[in-house]
Amino acid sequence: MPKNSKVVKRELDDEVIESVKDLLSNEDSSDDAFKKSELMVDDQEEKDVDVEEGSDVEDERPAWNSKLQYILAQVGFSVGLGNVWRFPYLCQKNGGGAYLVPYLILLLIIGIPLFFLELAVGQRIRRGSIGVWNYISPKLGGIGFASCVVCFFVALYYNVIIGWSLFYFSQSFQHPLPWDQCPLVKNASHTFVEPECEKSSATTYYWYREALNISSSLSESGGLNWKMTICLLVAWVMVCLAMIKGIQSSGKIMYFSSLFPYVVLLCFLIRGLLLNGSVDGIRHMFTPKLEIMLEPKVWREAATQVFFALGLGFGGVIAFSSYNKRDNNCHFDAVLVSFINFFTSVLATLVVFAVLGFKANIINEKCVIQNSEKILKLLKMGNLSQDMIPHHINFSSITAEDYSLVYDIIQKVKEEEFDSLGLKSCQIEDELNKAVQGTGLAFIAFTEAMTHFPASPFWSVMFFLMLVNLGLGSMFGTIEGIITPIVDTFKVRKEILTVICCLVAFFIGLIFVQRSGNYFVTMFDDYSATLPLLIVVILENIAVIRIYGIDKFMEDLKEMLGFSPSQYYYYMWKYVSPFVLLCLLIASIVQMGLSPPGYNAWIEDKAMEEFHSYPTWGMIVCISLMVLAILPVPIVFIVRRCNLIDDSSGSLASVSYKRGRIIKEPVNLEGDNTSLIHGKSPSEVPSPNFGKNIYRKQTGSPTLDTAPNGRYGIGYLMADMPDMPESDL
Repeated sequence: MPKNSKVVKRELDDEVIESVKDLLSNEDSSDDAFKKSELMVDDQEEKDVDVEEGSDVEDERPAWNSKLQYILAQVGFSVGLGNVWRFPYLCQKNGGGAYLVPYLILLLIIGIPLFFLELAVGQRIRRGSIGVWNYISPKLGGIGFASCVVCFFVALYYNVIIGWSLFYFSQSFQHPLPWDQCPLVKNASHTFVEPECEKSSATTYYWYREALNISSSLSESGGLNWKMTICLLVAWVMVCLAMIKGIQSSGKIMYFSSLFPYVVLLCFLIRGLLLNGSVDGIRHMFTPKLEIMLEPKVWREAATQVFFALGLGFGGVIAFSSYNKRDNNCHFDAVLVSFINFFTSVLATLVVFAVLGFKANIINEKCVIQNSEKILKLLKMGNLSQDMIPHHINFSSITAEDYSLVYDIIQKVKEEEFDSLGLKSCQIEDELNKAVQGTGLAFIAFTEAMTHFPASPFWSVMFFLMLVNLGLGSMFGTIEGIITPIVDTFKVRKEILTVICCLVAFFIGLIFVQRSGNYFVTMFDDYSATLPLLIVVILENIAVIRIYGIDKFMEDLKEMLGFSPSQYYYYMWKYVSPFVLLCLLIASIVQMGLSPPGYNAWIEDKAMEEFHSYPTWGMIVCISLMVLAILPVPIVFIVRRCNLIDDSSGSLASVSYKRGRIIKEPVNLEGDNTSLIHGKSPSEVPSPNFGKNIYRKQTGSPTLDTAPNGRYGIGYLMADMPDMPESDL
């Protein structure tokens, strides 16, 4: 914040105003147009004029209607599909309840501090990601452009997932559900079950064949899937209509899109707990496996989940917070949203494993019945003796516990030839250990479980409507991370830009609704965001802490919040967070290098997935995605460093963002006021500009002037004003 007192600021403002009055008093009295003109910092309409506290001048930058609307927007952006289908999988895979310990530790070390940092810079500078990092250092302006590129890449395939959810939602209004049973195939002589479905399952077949109509490899395009093309178009229309007016339109939708998923999750949790086997699923989920918790891989995956769960680096967090008033308590917001995100993940995990426990119980019951029939056949054939079967066992109504007892007895007695009997253990834990995530959880495992629910169409409608809302909430933040920085920087109309962005994204997104589109979704998900976002957030941390200065930033926070933030954040930002992020970046690069680049292709004849390596052109695309996402950072740095762009025009691009002040570099200001109009007589200058360096008090303004991007009206300072103190942010 400015180190000068308000008295000094008022004096500086008065000097600027008086110099303007002197100029105006010397003008030709016949030049009415000049007299009536008002001098502004920017001749374009400035949408985001900051006002002094207590001023009657309204802030013209769009603002949230209420604090609740803003919190719901941040929650909707951070809480997405990953909370439902990624976090439960990681929790199960990495030690159950023990996984929550490293997750919480990393949430406190990198999650909340970095989320707080993005909220603070967006709220203080009141610009999108491009303007924020330009303000701190023009050479680091590429950080904002990189965020926009990553947001665009993610939006391309993320909306495809919303399209898939819309398709399943539209197919849920029928009983029985279309994925309840395998379809029958008729020929001239008889009717039989579809072989591909019989080898897999009804829900698996429906996903791969009916919904995606998937091809057998990435190289086999197979043409457009028209059902999914229409769903993708509907998804982009929904996003466009919601975002076309910015937060004025999307903010109202947040009340539904952010709150509805919680209603559905609570309903599913209550219903799930009443199902047979749900407690087994939850018990399995939260049984801690402490030995797994100590593995480095667990901490790496926990850090990655924290990083992406909060939407760090995308620019959406900065964009949303830029519409706040500067005295908003963004520290409270950061802690609140972070823990809402965490508890949402835990709630979703409870729901998922309650339902998967119910599903595992049903599959286990079928397993017990099938293997009991095998034992009866073996008894009739004389392969097993009736004496080894306990007398209380009744195979017509055998329980899982009784079958487990019989299985153990047979295994001990027939130890050598046991494998040839073909009996299965039928343990519910074995089914629960089959880790599923992503589309496999949402569109296969969960849909299969819902077919066994009473009133299954109702629950299916609710589930996929929840997925649509979770996806839209994240999409709003992602698109805002693209639109807001571009509108702030280039002053284009938000409505036009939103429509163009959605149209371009839809047409590019057609590659994801080919028959091979699911493989492209996997490619973009693996390579377009992970490394670029890590690099972006590391550079954000360096820009604020090293370039701008940690001490100045702490002063800014004190001025904004009204109190000094804890020194905990000082040490986290300066030492711990950069170190952890660097370790995470190195670990991600190593993991990417060790993992063979490829995808799981669905083989129709075998009705199963097979791992395929990417072809050469596929590898080129993967590398290009990472390079294109981070390329703006070095390009902007080189352009700014070498002054390759002529900033002599009067556009916004010609404004140089300096630490503490913003000046118009090309204007050659001499020493006196008359030089400001470059020696021209007043009559020759009907509409003076003065290089956009003088800000004149508006009609009806209070004594203390306001200027765009300046809390006390001195955000824009003339380049060579003597003894002009430099303000901080």
